[in-house]
Amino acid sequence: MLGKPRFSYEMRIKIHKAYRDVVAICDSELIGKKFEQGKFQLDIKENFFNGQEFNKEEALKLMKDLSKEDVTFNIIGKESTETALKAEIIKKQGIKEIQGIPFALILI
Repeated sequence: MLGKPRFSYEMRIKIHKAYRDVVAICDSELIGKKFEQGKFQLDIKENFFNGQEFNKEEALKLMKDLSKEDVTFNIIGKESTETALKAEIIKKQGIKEIQGIPFALILI
């Protein structure tokens, strides 16, 4: 496949249906990992975050569409938080870090 750009998926998005949908967004390479810092931890469990694969453009569109609904976002990872910033569902000051891994929790 020379000459064709390689299509890569950077994020996984899983929508958990409930009274208020919970949207789990995570950088693909972080699935199944755990990060700890002091009394805080990020446990990126497969059953919660391992959803459909998306590239940045697809994820950006989906985030914008979902932000019009009554949802909660759980966002973990550099690519995921940067895309959420572009989608204007989070602000830079809403991003925290544990062991250098950015994350944000948003209720819309």
